[in-house]
Formats: sequence, structure tokens, C-alpha cells
Amino acid sequence: MTYVVIENCIKCKYQDCVEVCPVDCFYEGENMLVIHPDECIDCGVCEPECPAEAIVPDTEPDLENWLEINAKFAAEWPNLTRKNDTPDDADDWKDKSGKLEQLSPNPGAGD
Repeated sequence: MTYVVIENCIKCKYQDCVEVCPVDCFYEGENMLVIHPDECIDCGVCEPECPAEAIVPDTEPDLENWLEINAKFAAEWPNLTRKNDTPDDADDWKDKSGKLEQLSPNPGAGD
């Protein structure tokens, strides 16, 4: 089992999860974070830290697309090991659905 970042993170990118991850398995895109599936140790400490409830175990149903997104972008985006500034409009996007079309494939800054 591993944890997966899902749609709720898009345009929110709070990054509280990064602060607690013991193995630095988060990777940063322009407007979302992902978890590297081969680096996650399944400890679960990140899940309750996410204000957007954007982190779920991979045992949840209907996650195939998100598992692919996490794996793909973890291989392309830079590693993030410390929390940076939260986007100014994160709270505006927090509870919106249908954000997949907003996902940017561009990398973030990383560390």
C-alpha cells in the first residue's frame, strides 16, 4: 500500500504533508504535489495533515488515474522536502470539485 495525492490538491497545494514526511517522497508541480509510489513507506502521517483531504491510501476505490498521475509526475517534478508558501487563493479552491482540467504538467520549484 502507498498513499496517493488526488484532485483536491490541485490549486491548493498546502504542503503541510511535506513537513511530516519521514522519507521526503513528495514532488512538486506548479499547482499540485504528488507522492512517489516507490518511495512512500506507507506510514500515513501525511494523510491527516492535509487541510484539503487530498491524500488517501491507494486501497480506496477508483484511484487508477491518480496512481498514474502520481507515478508519472513524481518521475518528472522536483523533490520537495520543506513547506513553502501556500498559494494565496488556496482556500478559494479547497472545496471545489472538477479540478483535473486545472492540473498543470509544469514542475514546481522544489527545494
